[in-house]
Amino acid sequence: MTELYDVVVVGAGPVGAAFALELHAQALKVALIEAREHAAQVDAFRPLALSYGSRLIFERLAVWPRLTPATPISCIHISQRGRFGRTALTATEARLPHLGYVVDYAGLVSTLDAALTGAGLPVLRGARVSTIAHDATSARVEVATAEGLRDCVASLVVIADGGAHASDVQVRTIDYRQSAVTARVDTELPHQNTAYERFTPDGPIALLPFDTGYALVWTMRPEHADELVCASAPVFLARLQACFGDRTGRFLAVGARKAQHLTLRMAPDTTYGRAVLIGNAAQALHPVAGQGFNIGLRDAWELAIEIRRRGPRDERLLEAYRARRRFDRAGGIAFTDALIRLFSNDLPPLAVARGAALTLLDCLPAAKNFVVRRMIFGTRG
Repeated sequence: MTELYDVVVVGAGPVGAAFALELHAQALKVALIEAREHAAQVDAFRPLALSYGSRLIFERLAVWPRLTPATPISCIHISQRGRFGRTALTATEARLPHLGYVVDYAGLVSTLDAALTGAGLPVLRGARVSTIAHDATSARVEVATAEGLRDCVASLVVIADGGAHASDVQVRTIDYRQSAVTARVDTELPHQNTAYERFTPDGPIALLPFDTGYALVWTMRPEHADELVCASAPVFLARLQACFGDRTGRFLAVGARKAQHLTLRMAPDTTYGRAVLIGNAAQALHPVAGQGFNIGLRDAWELAIEIRRRGPRDERLLEAYRARRRFDRAGGIAFTDALIRLFSNDLPPLAVARGAALTLLDCLPAAKNFVVRRMIFGTRG
């Protein structure tokens, strides 16, 4: 039996769930397909930096008040280890309540899963898309479940899962030869809602205020990451202290650690047939500057805006969406990639240039405001 929908959404992670909730508010018939067997099936602590712009989206979806803890970021301190130059971006200078917030990915997933349930929006779990076939006005999606195959036809298919079936799309991948170690750490001094981005030759160290301590995202060579994940707590903390310094006092404790290999993964074309890629399916970025998830959430929100304006059947919908997202997406990818290429080395001429650039930025409020608003709101900032 063929099931008919306005939109089929593949992937019920935070981007796919947020998108489905907005379509549900538009009274569209939505099928949400998710490979996870159970709701909130996330295996480890994973910090996520949400921009103030992302908070506004979650407020419009009526899920922000349920998302706790969400620790505000009022200041971002940027520096490079062993070299001159630093800058501080503040919410006060940007005339915003906060620059962003730090949440646990598992908590965000759980909150959005509860919102889907509360909205009566069913999720087909433990299911995977096996094929997508297109014609001029619709797409047929074959879904493999434990009970067998299901056949769905929709005006539009939105792929929000980076591992979802999208065989017709070419993906460009760049291996940064880095891994990120994530963990919760406690320090001698309180965080005072300040986030730190400290660049080292091996990669950036991000300390993000979270609850009563910090969330750590420490980028390094993969072999060093594997070693530190297995190291004793005193050894780990001593290495972190040596790399980061003493701006937060002594590092006192570290929780469970996990390492993830880092690559840039991007689809040059985000639409094909009657399908569109958003979030991690469209681009998966290095965690430096915390841009990846926020760009993906803007993908979802702005696609939903175009659907509200035109309807999912409009033949010009995907062209309008591509035009709407072109500069924000390309700018975010280029900005993130450039930071890694420029800062993850110890070449003396580049180190001097970086220090001068950070110092100059700190002296130019208008330039800082431009950078902050683009990071928070994208090119529409």
